[in-house]
Amino acid sequence: ELGLDFSILVSRKLPIPDNPEAGFGAVAEDGSLFIIEDVSRWIPEDMIGKIVEEQKRVILKRISDLRQNRRFPEIVGRTVILTDDGIAMGSTMRAAVEMCRNKKAGRIVVAVPVSGTSTAKEIAGLVDEMIVLETPPNFRAVAQAYRNWHDVTDQEVMDYIGEA
Repeated sequence: ELGLDFSILVSRKLPIPDNPEAGFGAVAEDGSLFIIEDVSRWIPEDMIGKIVEEQKRVILKRISDLRQNRRFPEIVGRTVILTDDGIAMGSTMRAAVEMCRNKKAGRIVVAVPVSGTSTAKEIAGLVDEMIVLETPPNFRAVAQAYRNWHDVTDQEVMDYIGEA
């Protein structure tokens, strides 16, 4: 037990229109964006904008559900530990890191159970400390690192928050 303040930062993958499991970037709740370089070569700018706006609406709903509309805590000068179930492409984590930078976090630590090696190195270059427990060879998806994988429901998240 760390005895630290706890909150949820919501960031969302920007899904590729014909392949929603894949993404071309991510947006965080403050509007911080990470978009893969040159994405406008294969997705029209107006469609990118529509997808970003749709994900912002989803983010607002998740903030309402998961934080009961409580504001994101003040993090100026504070150490922030960002975590997730793992990092595959890294888009949502990059957007979250950008949001913490924009909110003037003093120190940003990313701590995850699993990530691809190259993605972990890239994100390590963006933060003050990167903790990854496992970097399996040929890593493609977070689910491959888990024996029993399922998408966690918002209700499960709220139950876990209630226990925190």
